[in-house]
Amino acid sequence: MIANVESMIRDMKKYALDNKIPIMQDEGIDFLTTFLIQKQISNVLEIGTAIGYSAIIMALANPNLKITTIEKDENRYLEAVKNIKKFELEDRITLIFHDALEANIEGEFDLIFIDAAKGQNIHFFEKYEKNLKESGYIITDNMSFHGLVEKTENEIPSRSLRALVRKIKEYRTFLESKTDYEVEFLNIGDGIAVARKIDK
Repeated sequence: MIANVESMIRDMKKYALDNKIPIMQDEGIDFLTTFLIQKQISNVLEIGTAIGYSAIIMALANPNLKITTIEKDENRYLEAVKNIKKFELEDRITLIFHDALEANIEGEFDLIFIDAAKGQNIHFFEKYEKNLKESGYIITDNMSFHGLVEKTENEIPSRSLRALVRKIKEYRTFLESKTDYEVEFLNIGDGIAVARKIDK
């Protein structure tokens, strides 16, 4: 067992902060790891690896968990490869260097975690729900997007940010319209949506 796990996690968080790479807030990752344990999740598909932070924290929380995670940015992907190796988790975290909108993933998962380009959430959901087991969960982070979703358009400083916030609101409406899912929006971390696929 690696002796200095806590300091390695701190180093990852510092790297993310220094390099302006978004990772899950502490409250959000705590919710996610507790959720995995409570729901006895055994395998996860993660859309958006970044530097591997959330995949590593999930794997550390549950020693039986297997994770497949997709990242399209080469620098982030290479950093994730390095981090996963440091934590000796290569046998449980499968990293895929690809655009998630173009990748083809086989198999079924208990949970799909969407934490990539926020404007593409609907496309990610529609592409990968075929990989979700009956009664499985799709969890999406950043539903609040640093509090901007709750603001009026006039309060949002740039046109690109306003467009992104509109996309997140459209995704919320999309989730609310999914009659084959039970959906819950949680004011945890940066806002989390939990959609559970209803048994047919």
